[in-house]
Amino acid sequence: MNNKKKILVGLSGWVDSAVTAYLLREQWHDVTAGFMINYMAPEGDVCPTREDIKVAKEVAEYLDIPFFTFDYRDEYENKVLEYMYEGYQKGITPNPDIMCNSEIKFKVFLDEAIELWFDAVATGHYARIIEADGVSKLLKWVDENKDQSYFLAGLSQDQLSKALFPIGDIEKSEVRDIARKAGLPNAERKESQGICFVGKVDIKEFLQKKIPNSIGEVYDTSGKLLGKHKGVFYYTIGQRKGLEIWGMPEPIFVVNKDIKNNRLIVGYGKDDELFSDTLRCDELHFLGTEKTLPVKCMAKIRYRQADQVCEISRDDSGYIIKFDSPQRAIASGQIVALYDGDELWGSGIIA
Repeated sequence: MNNKKKILVGLSGWVDSAVTAYLLREQWHDVTAGFMINYMAPEGDVCPTREDIKVAKEVAEYLDIPFFTFDYRDEYENKVLEYMYEGYQKGITPNPDIMCNSEIKFKVFLDEAIELWFDAVATGHYARIIEADGVSKLLKWVDENKDQSYFLAGLSQDQLSKALFPIGDIEKSEVRDIARKAGLPNAERKESQGICFVGKVDIKEFLQKKIPNSIGEVYDTSGKLLGKHKGVFYYTIGQRKGLEIWGMPEPIFVVNKDIKNNRLIVGYGKDDELFSDTLRCDELHFLGTEKTLPVKCMAKIRYRQADQVCEISRDDSGYIIKFDSPQRAIASGQIVALYDGDELWGSGIIA
């Protein structure tokens, strides 16, 4: 095979990465499985990593490919968890999954793969990469309902050029069918959920291990005192559940967080106060060719949101993204992903 490559597959224990390894092996590439140990919960706590290692090893043995573990717990703590803790303490809403992809999977893991003389790393992400005019372009997956390009919005041109997403052109149901027909040991394993490598956790309980409770007051937008909260860090703009304010005649939701005074501001009933047609970014990250501004494009301010029409311009304070339609609960610290059709060409951290 003339284009045979030496590929390190990020084998997670889930069906997507297992099918990725299987397909590459079937194409006669030199495939090695690498499991990233990024987080290990204390003994006695629920920890998906221990089960994931076991399953990933079973898949590698079944496919008869080499299996290695890569311990990145320190890097994950410093680059992802600390970023998450610091973000919440500042009152913003960080996105650990995007940071994990940018700093761990396609940086630390990719850098080590290159040092070990691999040509590329492959993962089970539902997105596509194409080469056009000497540029590696990141495209949405064929099924937009499960498209994961948003989580890859922080990747660079160098990272994209050395990444492979073999299932990017395959429907989710077909991925399962391939796993079943191949007899993969995790073919029926349910999808993973929650924070990248940490799993499905109560975010408030998770943060409380690092950020102590800080009792403060809850006010409505008119200045009326409604009750107490355990720390503004634990709440996000637009949040309705878990506010622990009882006896309200209408549902309440978080409108703002006053970090300086440790106050939570809430609204009632209809959430008109949460809508805005404009956001700002201090910087924009271009995955490939830089765009000339102003420019009309599509954008998402959260995963699985439908594409929103917007125009991007720049002034002395940074980048301005103005939407044709008001957006609900624009959260500082989250990522806005920018698209031209299927191509994700840029992103920014919401200021």
